[in-house]
Amino acid sequence: MSKPVGPDSSSREKSPGRVRILTIFGTRPEAIKLAPVVHEIERHPESLEVRTVVSAQHREMLDCVLELFDLVPDHDLNIMRAGQDLFDITCHGLAGLKRVLKVESPDFVLVQGDTTTTLVGALGAHYFKIPVGHVEAGLRTRDRYHPFPEEINRQLVTVLSEIHFPPTRMSRANLLAEGVPEGRILVTGNTVVDALLAIASRAPKHHDESLEPFGRSKRMILVTAHRRESFGGPMREMFTAFQEVAKRHPDVEIVYPVHLNPNVLGPAREILGGQERIHLIVPQPYDQFVHLMKRAHLILTDSGGIQEEAPALGKPVLVMRETTERPEGIEAGTVKLVGTSARSIQSSVARLLTDGDEYHRMATATNPYGDGHASRRIVDWILSNVRRPEAATLRPVGS
Repeated sequence: MSKPVGPDSSSREKSPGRVRILTIFGTRPEAIKLAPVVHEIERHPESLEVRTVVSAQHREMLDCVLELFDLVPDHDLNIMRAGQDLFDITCHGLAGLKRVLKVESPDFVLVQGDTTTTLVGALGAHYFKIPVGHVEAGLRTRDRYHPFPEEINRQLVTVLSEIHFPPTRMSRANLLAEGVPEGRILVTGNTVVDALLAIASRAPKHHDESLEPFGRSKRMILVTAHRRESFGGPMREMFTAFQEVAKRHPDVEIVYPVHLNPNVLGPAREILGGQERIHLIVPQPYDQFVHLMKRAHLILTDSGGIQEEAPALGKPVLVMRETTERPEGIEAGTVKLVGTSARSIQSSVARLLTDGDEYHRMATATNPYGDGHASRRIVDWILSNVRRPEAATLRPVGS
């Protein structure tokens, strides 16, 4: 499906009069959030051409999303290795991207979010003096180790980017507080809402009959827990809370697609395996997961993106973290930060299961993360501002 880059690759000639945009991503969430942007760029073949690069930082989960959104990468760096760490991802990603940038000579590079692939993409483009656009810019916790390494990644990408596409006014304010010029910021909403609404409106490609009973006869709590800073004690606290919830609420079932990382999979099987009404299932294709979210009563997560997605479906979200870079959901009332202690998680879940008014308030609060048109706003900016061969001279937003 994809085309690995080799050392003998030669430059591909650009189409006259068209701006070449290179998109770079490596994880499942990045692919989901950039897929609608790529497709929006493809709607303007007279002015724009897009090249996609995947690092394959998350191989198996990434490939499912590429298939779902009909994305065929032009370059696959294929950096995934058993036991790789952040040093490996960064070094292998930069080396592979260097060859791609030489081959493609893009006019503009788009990166998304805060992964190590995002940092590599922005840094590599900077080395070639290619302007960078940062999708989902401006998220902050102000704690460089929470989440790790994402918080420092996004701060570094801010420094490396010429144009910033924050999803909300709060993230725009973060950028302004750090000295980013107002003319380099465009609030767009979050592209994940674009992707979510598109997928939720159609039947899933990947239909698994074994998932059909979930959420039909019992209230389903859908769980995601996989973050690096949750490994060890915090994750065991979460799993203990799940046990207590299942014991105390016989009308509830917990469905947990377990991340393949051994630091997650091992403790999940040890603590939750064989527990009544706790279902450990394999990671789900994105479309199937969206339809599980639609059937869920509420969602427990330590993830970032689900804090933006679930409110668009009217689902309360309890975030099992000490901090969040997405305070908009808390302010709007769609999200509650509950920490990682078993007692706090269990009591917060119990309140939503027993207090109808509290549940209704969270379920009906307005989603602050967008209206499904973020991708169009990003591409409209590119159409108005990026030119060949003067791509490095960007006009301020609104000029």
